[in-house]
Amino acid sequence: MTAKKPAAKKKKARRAQEPTRLRNAKVSIEDIDYKNLPLLMRLLSAQGKLLSRKRTGLSAEKQRKAARALKRARQLALAPFVT
Repeated sequence: MTAKKPAAKKKKARRAQEPTRLRNAKVSIEDIDYKNLPLLMRLLSAQGKLLSRKRTGLSAEKQRKAARALKRARQLALAPFVT
């Protein structure tokens, strides 16, 4: 009798992680404004959504201000609703 070899385990597919963009970036509360489009565009995902606090590294207050600024920029047609 020959001993059977154990079946090879399947490897799980790894999800590609999006790199953290603004981790440890120093963004002052005065910098977050609807007219500051380069900063707002760095806070957006590929779909045009605002990235989470975990990804951006912003505090809760700065994240709320960024969301408000992004909404204003979209209403004034400075920033796209969808990319």
